[in-house]
Amino acid sequence: MIQIRTALLAAMLCGAALPVMAGAPSSLSVSDCWIRTLPGDLPAGGYFKVTNAGDQATKLVGVSTTAYSMSMLHRTLNQGGVSNMVMVKQIPVPAHGTLTFAPGDYHVMLEKPKEAVKVGMSIPMIFTFSHGDNVTAQCVIKGATAMGY
Repeated sequence: MIQIRTALLAAMLCGAALPVMAGAPSSLSVSDCWIRTLPGDLPAGGYFKVTNAGDQATKLVGVSTTAYSMSMLHRTLNQGGVSNMVMVKQIPVPAHGTLTFAPGDYHVMLEKPKEAVKVGMSIPMIFTFSHGDNVTAQCVIKGATAMGY
């Protein structure tokens, strides 16, 4: 009888610990995600906002999607009236702050669509952060003249 009570108590204690062991929900979110498509085989650009409600800064280290063969973090720099795109490996997201990807600044370059991508549809994108969190967001497809969400 004592063994059964001990086993039940152990099972209850283990079960009570599961929510703690599963970890707290992420303090990161992605919103206002959209993709500007261009005609022909030209790359598309992905734009969005990353909000970090947590006490720890992090870094965005990658974005992926099954809709495109390649996705790279980029930034447009304007030096002496000339714009250049440069690939970046990681971008800081401050604690209690927001990182915005917008035309003319940070963007995700998306190349070689794996499927027909049409204006108005949405595709999922996975955002990967330096401390291991992944956040998935739906991103709406817009036309070549779009300038915002």
